Amino acid sequence: MEENKKKLGFNIIKKTDPMAGHKGFGKGALSLDNVSPVFIDIEAGEAEIDIGAMHARSAVEKGIKFLKSKEEVPNGKPYWLVWVTIDRSEEGPYYAGVTACYMTVDREIRRGYKSLPEHVNRMDKSIKRHIMVDNMDGKSKKVLAEFLRSHNEVLWNNSTEELKKGLMAE
Repeated sequence: MEENKKKLGFNIIKKTDPMAGHKGFGKGALSLDNVSPVFIDIEAGEAEIDIGAMHARSAVEKGIKFLKSKEEVPNGKPYWLVWVTIDRSEEGPYYAGVTACYMTVDREIRRGYKSLPEHVNRMDKSIKRHIMVDNMDGKSKKVLAEFLRSHNEVLWNNSTEELKKGLMAE
């Protein structure tokens, strides 16, 4: 009998007419269409988008077993996973939600550290248009600011002062 139970899953829907006349189960599901994961290699000072992170299948995460304690991965290479959400205002498109999560990866032992609840909560905060970059180091903030600016100048220029000041860039 349990086999027939309807499973509640996470709905990923398209931006164009998301509910298409649908009025029941799953109404109000979140759209991930405008969210992008950006990895910052802290040591190299480089940033790149890796969509695989949406399902923990990025190049950084592949083949790694994540542990709950930083101490269990003493030689882990540090990264920031930044969830970036884009929205549109009267002025045009802008970076609406930007939240950062810390993680480490030790390829040699195929282990890493990350807090899955933190990553999920930060993605949610980004979707809800929050700016949460205070936990980042100064060098990484500059790398992210330059990456966002060079990726799309219009999005950067239309973004809030909160984001620009949070990344120490004007």
